Amino acid sequence: MQIHEDVDAFFMAKAIKEAQKAANKGEVPIGAVMVRDQEVICAAHNLRESGQDPLAHAEMIVLRRASKQLKSWRLEATTLYVTLEPCLMCMGAIIQARVPRLVFAAFDPKAGACGTLYDLSNDSRLNHRVRVTSRVMEHEATSLLKGFFKALRKEKRLARKGL
Repeated sequence: MQIHEDVDAFFMAKAIKEAQKAANKGEVPIGAVMVRDQEVICAAHNLRESGQDPLAHAEMIVLRRASKQLKSWRLEATTLYVTLEPCLMCMGAIIQARVPRLVFAAFDPKAGACGTLYDLSNDSRLNHRVRVTSRVMEHEATSLLKGFFKALRKEKRLARKGL
C-alpha cells in the first residue's frame, strides 16, 4: 500500500504546484492534474477571476484538456488529482467523463460533493461510480488555502480603511 500512497503524494504535489500558480494570479489556490499510466496528461488551476468564467474551476479545465489530448470524452483509465474536494458541478463533470478514480487533498465544508455536503462519487442512482482517496497532502493544501484567504481578508480590511 505504501507504493500507492507514494504515487498519490507525488502527483498531488504537482496539483499543489498548480494551486500555487493560481494563488500567484490572485485566484483561489486550487490545482488539478490528470494522470494516465503514471504520466501527467495535463494540469490546470482555477481561472475564474482571470477569465470571469464561473466554469473555470481547475477540474473543469483539466477535464477539457485531457479530453482533447486523449481525443475522447471518456477519460477511462485515468486518475484525477485535485487539491480541494470537488463541488457539485465538477463532480458531475467527473462522472460524465467516466473518470474512474479521484484523489483529493482537503475536504470542502462549503461546497464538497464527494463526501462532505453530498457524495456523488458513490450515488447508486448514477451510471458511473468514482473511487475516491481523500486527505492526500491535506495539510499542505489546507495551509495554502488558509494563507490565501487570510491575505485576501487583510487586503480587504486595508482597502476599507483606505490604505
